[in-house]
Amino acid sequence: MASISCMSAILSFLLISIFLSVYNIEVCEAQARPPTAKGLSYTFYDKSCPKLKSIVRSELKKVFNKDIAQAAGLLRLHFHDCFVQGCDGSVLLDGSASGPGEKEAPPNLTLRPEAFKIIENLRGLLEKSCGRVVSCSDITALTARDAVFLSGGPDYEIPLGRRDGLTFATRQVTLDNLPPPSSNASTILSSLATKNLDPTDVVALSGGHTIGISHCSSFTNRLYPTQDPVMDKTFGNNLRRTCPAANTDNTTVLDIRSPNTFDNKYYVDLLNRQGLFTSDQDLYTDKRTKGIVSDFAVNQNLFFEKFVFAMLKMGQLNVLTGKQGEIRANCSVRNANNKSLLTSVVEDVVETLIEM
Repeated sequence: MASISCMSAILSFLLISIFLSVYNIEVCEAQARPPTAKGLSYTFYDKSCPKLKSIVRSELKKVFNKDIAQAAGLLRLHFHDCFVQGCDGSVLLDGSASGPGEKEAPPNLTLRPEAFKIIENLRGLLEKSCGRVVSCSDITALTARDAVFLSGGPDYEIPLGRRDGLTFATRQVTLDNLPPPSSNASTILSSLATKNLDPTDVVALSGGHTIGISHCSSFTNRLYPTQDPVMDKTFGNNLRRTCPAANTDNTTVLDIRSPNTFDNKYYVDLLNRQGLFTSDQDLYTDKRTKGIVSDFAVNQNLFFEKFVFAMLKMGQLNVLTGKQGEIRANCSVRNANNKSLLTSVVEDVVETLIEM
């Protein structure tokens, strides 16, 4: 009997230990996520579009197998959408007859045209599978998430339920919210502080530059008329070969160590004074961010953890949910201006009247 009692006690102890372990894991995971914005949910499309995530990931695998450079373009598109009037898909809208849109503002002219096409193609695939239930802003957020994972970065869940905005920002508002690559750390920190992003968030999000390319015009201010003394001389000389003049339209990679892999090598570049932009390299000069750069350079897991947290914060900036906004039938056009949508609505109404 004593041995049975001992076995029961041991089993009870093991069950309690397992329960506490699972509980602690769940608590830790919950603590690793920022608060979820009202109206968003990690299970938002589970019933209305259960194949959403698999459709997006499967299609992006095909895209990246042909051209991995598109991953950086999709990640950057999400950044540019969220930093200007929130994650509402406004950057996807074409300008109107009365003036250029957010898409046509100078900071967005370097966004890859292919990125917009990929978003619209996914919208069509999802509408075919689920009906028009998934917003363009949610598709943009999901493609950014998968761009990170499929290029070697962390895999993580994001809350969904965004709706698409009805307006786009003006040229000036876009300029005010997207600091140029020539900005120093103080400018970047001040700008993103208005979006509730702290220095750790800023340094982590800047790590998105571990993939992608840049045109010479974004950094030749550091080469001409004289080279930035902070820049490694050999690195600068190599850049001069790529960009022999200040107005050269050539391109180069953002991360010289692993340009197509999402990892922490971007921070190693900064430690070696090989950051491409002033906004990059100054993160290792400024005392508020230098230690964070150093930590990320030697600990990729830490970078991934902080990057995911910052992305979840950024991805919920000023989101529209519930009855706000709309779910566009074409990501580049408001529904009210979409002739094909209006035609389909009229046809539905006529059919309904005939049946009556």
